[in-house]
Amino acid sequence: MQRKAYVPGVAALLVALLAAGCTSGSDTGGTDDNSNPGDAGTASAVAEPGRYRTLPEPCGAVSQETLDTLLPGIQQLTDEAQQEKAYEGTPTTTFDTDRKVGCQWKVESADATDHLLVDLERVVSYDNSVSDDSQAQALFAEAQTAAHLPEPSESATSDVSSSATPSDAASASATPSSSSSASPSDGSTPADLQPRVLDDLGDEAFLNDVVSSSGSTARQRTVTVAFRTSNVIVTVEYEEQPTTVGTAPDSKEMQDRARNLAAELAEALAG
Repeated sequence: MQRKAYVPGVAALLVALLAAGCTSGSDTGGTDDNSNPGDAGTASAVAEPGRYRTLPEPCGAVSQETLDTLLPGIQQLTDEAQQEKAYEGTPTTTFDTDRKVGCQWKVESADATDHLLVDLERVVSYDNSVSDDSQAQALFAEAQTAAHLPEPSESATSDVSSSATPSDAASASATPSSSSSASPSDGSTPADLQPRVLDDLGDEAFLNDVVSSSGSTARQRTVTVAFRTSNVIVTVEYEEQPTTVGTAPDSKEMQDRARNLAAELAEALAG
């Protein structure tokens, strides 16, 4: 009789324990689709890395022929060792050559002193939700904003569009505000040579042209061409100061030289 009474009691105890176990699993949420860390529906998407993982050596990125054009003083050097050193350029200071590199040249000639700077930055996003390209695009937008490019004028746009291609019309800009301490160009500079966005270089690009305020000394002109290709931002800065007092370097000539170098660098990166 005791055995018959004991068995049902054990069975009841087991049922109770099993029920408690099920209840406990339910209370803690158990394992379902929402809590599975490997579930594809809840995994955060990782943004694509940029195209470029390294940067070219900057001092060797500019051809000797191009340097002859931008820095005429090199051809005037009679000492072979000095000329060779002038071609080599000087690397800019950097703490990570995989992320940022640059090179600069400075040469004096009988007519002017020319300075050239080439800077390359490989942008890397440390946010998994932001791609390297998007991060580079944001940084490039900041640089373009800081350049204070003038808004295109209606007259400049209509004049260019009536006699040139759409790309030429898009590049025309207005005369910049006189509030700046340095004028982006001479008053006689045509509208199509004013600081502007470029639509034929990299993924996006712009050109800035600034002349130092007039005075008793020669007026220095600085032409900057910057462009972005994927996650790399390239900046070409070309300066010239004539030896003749009161004169300013030719805008078109300097812009053409800087743009040609930028195009060469863009082609090299694309290859």
